[in-house]
Amino acid sequence: MIETAAVPTAGQSFVWDGELKGFGVRIGFSGVKSYVLQYRSPDGRLRRMAYARFPVFTVDEARKEAIRMLADVTRGIDPADAKQAKRAAPTIGDVCDWYLEEAEAGRLLGRRRLPIKASTVRMERSRIDRHIRPLIGHRKVAGLKPADIEAMQADIAAGKSAADKGSGRGRSTTGGAGAASRVISTLHSMCEHAVRLGVIENNPARGARRMASNRRTRRLSALELGKLGAAMRVAATRDENPTGLAAVRLITLSGFRLSEAQQVKRTWVDAESQAIHFPDTKTGAQDRPIGKAALAVLTHQPVIEGCPYVFPSDYGESHYKQVPDVLVRLCAAARIEGVTAHTLRHTFGSIAGDMGYSELTIAALLGHGKRGVTQGYIHIEEGLREAADKVAAKITDLLDGRASSVRDGDREDVERALAA
Repeated sequence: MIETAAVPTAGQSFVWDGELKGFGVRIGFSGVKSYVLQYRSPDGRLRRMAYARFPVFTVDEARKEAIRMLADVTRGIDPADAKQAKRAAPTIGDVCDWYLEEAEAGRLLGRRRLPIKASTVRMERSRIDRHIRPLIGHRKVAGLKPADIEAMQADIAAGKSAADKGSGRGRSTTGGAGAASRVISTLHSMCEHAVRLGVIENNPARGARRMASNRRTRRLSALELGKLGAAMRVAATRDENPTGLAAVRLITLSGFRLSEAQQVKRTWVDAESQAIHFPDTKTGAQDRPIGKAALAVLTHQPVIEGCPYVFPSDYGESHYKQVPDVLVRLCAAARIEGVTAHTLRHTFGSIAGDMGYSELTIAALLGHGKRGVTQGYIHIEEGLREAADKVAAKITDLLDGRASSVRDGDREDVERALAA
């Protein structure tokens, strides 16, 4: 009967079921046929709702669904309201928008019950825009399960959300287990905030297992430090950016994090006490000891009027941001692989360990978070300054070829690579 029902030339017509009151089929002038249910809502309003297409649902399937909805009405549930609420349910993209707005306004608390840092929000925005939105931003939060989150994690690790940086600034997005795990951590944290503040009912990332990532243990050997130093000297005679070269040298001699080195301001440098007064770091405000060799890198940088940064950007009034790119070019010329700014930081800590310094001292030199009561009593004392000074001096000797010479053939290879 439905198949042969006449299509109206305008508007719509209805064919009603003779067995179940209010159940029928609506036929539009376009020929589309939809199952409808006409009923009185719990508050007495006459409502008509289309809920399925013919022939996607058979008549029997559609009638069973109509009976289920009528049973809901008797329990005080309006099917039309439930349908509208489902359509209006937030997507992951909606939660991302809410989270970024609240975090940027300082209304969400992170570690130590303080507002989430601006640097953290920028990092999480990158993960959201590069991975979460493209893969599951359109999905309803209520429909997601831990298995869906783990599937997204696998896609990120496999590089499905990888993207080249194009012609703009920033770095290319790759993938890997480490990146995937960090994205899941961001999603979990974001949804926990949303659950706590009543934006969503459940956190779909809760219970999702995160991939284990290999701990970064790469360090430069004495020979590799010699090659890196040779590459830096040759690059200084070419067209490499001197600001980038100085920043790479600072990280190598101090063990600073990439962000700490690139963003260090002149007012933070205390030459007299041989320290940097960081107003904020990954682990909070710190007074960090620094060796004389590293301090010399900072104090010898040219002052740009109106710019507070030791390493100013070539454009505008911001800080220099291309240290990773400079390091890539240096390592390619030196023919050493697998090196990042974190590798230089790890090398600093490893050399300090080789020199016999304790784990507690090395943690203070690197600005690690405090792990116990005893560590809370470590301040910038003469012993720490001496340790920072000796480690920086040792690395300077390695970079400059005094402690571990670079063969003439290696130096010639470096010069040819940089000239190419």
